[in-house]
Amino acid sequence: MTTAEHGHHDYYIPDASPWPIIAMLSVFLLLCGTALAINDVGFGIWLVVIGLIMLSVMFFGWFGDVVKENLTDCYNAQVDRSFRQGMLWFIASEVFFFISFFGALFYIRNIALPWLGGVGYLGATNELLYNQFTAQWPSAGPDNVGGGFTPMGAWGIPAMNTLILLTSGATVTWAHWGLKINSHRQLVAGLGATIALGLLFVILQAWEYSHAYHELNLTLNSGVYGSTFYMLTGFHGFHVTMGAIMLMAIMVRAMKGHFSPHNHFAFEAVAWYWHFVDVVWLGLFVFVYWL
Repeated sequence: MTTAEHGHHDYYIPDASPWPIIAMLSVFLLLCGTALAINDVGFGIWLVVIGLIMLSVMFFGWFGDVVKENLTDCYNAQVDRSFRQGMLWFIASEVFFFISFFGALFYIRNIALPWLGGVGYLGATNELLYNQFTAQWPSAGPDNVGGGFTPMGAWGIPAMNTLILLTSGATVTWAHWGLKINSHRQLVAGLGATIALGLLFVILQAWEYSHAYHELNLTLNSGVYGSTFYMLTGFHGFHVTMGAIMLMAIMVRAMKGHFSPHNHFAFEAVAWYWHFVDVVWLGLFVFVYWL
């Protein structure tokens, strides 16, 4: 239904859609399945698989509907502004998502550990709980309860991944320049390079995790250091993976000629998201790996 068919409406109103409830069910299954799998309940992994399949179908169907609406001129300037505001709020929510984890890391390192070590106005906690606790970072917990491990260094794969993500930020910007000058070849080449760099980042991070688990004995059970390390880097790796998938969808659309210098918000939205992922990684590299 086009805007004109809405008569007095100046804002596109879509038809009823099944996708929101499918999204809710898929996320619910993913959450329950992950919780069960972590606790070694056998069918938990199957719930995760079903949830991922439903989520994939939902994304393909819902985004396909939005693409069709865009290509049939259902949207006007007001709708475009709404999309931009929605994407900005989405990225803002992601910013606070990571701020909460960085805040947890700061609290553990700079407040909780000194208290447990006998420093500060709550220093008596040290005598009440465990007076042999040593306030040092990284920590495997009281009496090394998490087991011995080697902390992850900043150089090597982490430094390589930093260079890779910074380069990917440059390639997606180059693709944007190509779109603005209506260079289809530069647009597709820039997107392809960005996707390749993003996938390389994920592969290297998986290699890093394997090295950490099997050679450094750094696992999720390695005290608070292990849990915060995998929590922060794992969530970021997930965001890189999702960003790469979004870039793939945008590249397919670019190859089909869906974008023009004056109509390409879908590309801009994914580019914003990718730059956000770059910035978060810089924070991770400094505060998780380096300091």
